[in-house]
Amino acid sequence: MTDQELTLQAVSNAQRILEEYLEPRPHDNERLLSRLVEVLDRNDVVAAVVRLRHGYCL
Repeated sequence: MTDQELTLQAVSNAQRILEEYLEPRPHDNERLLSRLVEVLDRNDVVAAVVRLRHGYCL
């Protein structure tokens, strides 16, 4: 998977979590935040974002 694909997948997953948060019903906000961290703070995602910021594309 390329850095662009990995990053796009992470952002798409994060958007789905945010959509769930925006639904008009009670939420477990701590769980939603935990899920966002799981998606966005993965080592491979962080590394891909760093490479993309520096102009490297793997």
